[in-house]
Amino acid sequence: MNPSDWIDVTTEKNHYSLDHFVIPNHYEEDVSSILIPHGVIMDRIKKLARMIVDDSPGPLVVVCCVLKGGHQYFADLVDEIKKLRRINGTSVQLSLEFIRVKSYMNDTSSGGVKISLTDAELQEFKGKNLLIVEDIIDTGATMVKLLDRLALVEPKSVRVTSLLIKKTPRSNGYIPDYVGFAIPDAFVVGYALDYNEYFRDLDHICVISVSYHER
Repeated sequence: MNPSDWIDVTTEKNHYSLDHFVIPNHYEEDVSSILIPHGVIMDRIKKLARMIVDDSPGPLVVVCCVLKGGHQYFADLVDEIKKLRRINGTSVQLSLEFIRVKSYMNDTSSGGVKISLTDAELQEFKGKNLLIVEDIIDTGATMVKLLDRLALVEPKSVRVTSLLIKKTPRSNGYIPDYVGFAIPDAFVVGYALDYNEYFRDLDHICVISVSYHER
């Protein structure tokens, strides 16, 4: 996917006031601005679903949700794909899977990935067309290691979609096949993205306030 194919979000041009949208009272003092309103997110997901369906490599696709943050994007994306899953008169059958991925090295830091599925469960992906659904790609390190692990079970194809990709100098250069938005190198929450498990219930994607970090 080329950078021209996704929406480039900046804090300068995408800086919506909290007064212009509905924010739960319990979060009003915790976020500084809305980066991507919920309606824009949903419209973009419709477009991504169309692209994914048009590019479908076969009649059966295993859609894999990377938990926890990816669950909302996954749910909305699958809903849109089901509306559009007619390809040349052939129905696209969806199989759903959920995986939890954890980075680790010597049980402390990121050096490899630990996947919640067992080796036997991963073998079920052999010869299948996979669509990995992630909420955000930061450095890209974890996703690259996950893809390396999946390659060992020889799926027929693997595509990755991430709602967000972060513009950060720490990136290893990995770019998913389908990207919703490229966002600044800032800490964002909402739409299932969390900070210590808070903000997952916030519909919009927002920039967390400096005062919240200082608590």
